[in-house]
Amino acid sequence: MTPELNPPKFSSRLLSLDFMRGLIMVLLMAESTGLYDHINEALEPGILRSFAGQFFHHPWNGLYFWDLIQPGFMFIAGTAMAYSLQKQWQNGVSWNESFRKILVRCFWLFFWGVLNYAVRKNGLSFELWNVLTQLSFTTLVAFLIFRWKISYQILFCAALLLLTEVLYRITDIPGFDQPFTDQHNFGNYMDLILMNKINGDGWVAINCIPTAVHTIAGALVGKLLISNGKPLKYLFGWGLICLVLGYALDFSGITPIIKRISTSSFVLASLGWCLLGLATCYWWIDVKDHRKCLKFFTIVGMNSIFIYLFFEIIGHRWFNGYVQTIVHGLTGPVGFGGHTQNILGSLVIFALEWGLCWFLYKKKLFFKL
Repeated sequence: MTPELNPPKFSSRLLSLDFMRGLIMVLLMAESTGLYDHINEALEPGILRSFAGQFFHHPWNGLYFWDLIQPGFMFIAGTAMAYSLQKQWQNGVSWNESFRKILVRCFWLFFWGVLNYAVRKNGLSFELWNVLTQLSFTTLVAFLIFRWKISYQILFCAALLLLTEVLYRITDIPGFDQPFTDQHNFGNYMDLILMNKINGDGWVAINCIPTAVHTIAGALVGKLLISNGKPLKYLFGWGLICLVLGYALDFSGITPIIKRISTSSFVLASLGWCLLGLATCYWWIDVKDHRKCLKFFTIVGMNSIFIYLFFEIIGHRWFNGYVQTIVHGLTGPVGFGGHTQNILGSLVIFALEWGLCWFLYKKKLFFKL
């Protein structure tokens, strides 16, 4: 990671893109503090607890709000890549030089993604389930086909989804021949090959194949926003098409929506929501020029990789527990209950991490890979 001084000012950027990236990072940052868990534990069964449940991954077949965060992260990464490449090529950077930069970026994404879970109490661990390791693959794929015709890129995305269907349905391996059953599908088998273990929660490393569609689609949207003065009809149109296709595959029983193995129906449905989300933000922020309160999110989004690594590595291993201990020690004697203490501790952690992003912003330090 290297710090970049004096990046483009907010006014020279696509504000809706900055907002969406910041919103995703703010939500991830809040999740890393344990806030959603603590709120869920404090609520009685009912409407509020059902709403809080949307901030967790669906157990298997279905789609919750939280299942859209990782696709949104990879989708926005593709859109940002399109703007970055456009700027590079306008400044005379060659394709080969851009390719070298992408290779370096992908290497560091992979490195930090592996390191994130490498150090465990019982020793070192090699895992490929982290979003950064996935993004290292999808970014490279999106770059390599970036200059293809739009129709060819859409066909390539369809081929990736078809390949996923074939791998899960056609491969006949004893014990791993149930395409949509947890712990018994082709993705679990590949994890044994790649890492000699299976994720107990059902995540699989070859999710990087179908989710490459998210990053490729993000890059296509970036090119659309750069070149087309009125992109909203395309964003809303393709968003609705993807939603219909994804949910139709699920409701018809052909392919269930399963985020943990990134089925084709999940990729399509989540991509539809990403497209509609960006279209709405673009219309509200860049077209209608509503810009109040954006900085709260964009300050975090402009140091997205840094703060992600901070709360994933330092936060989970030390910082969160340290702050919670202080909060519990100060609030316990005055009668605060356990749930209240936990929630307050999470809010303090969040405030400190946001403050760190604000400090970096004021110092004009912006870390990037």
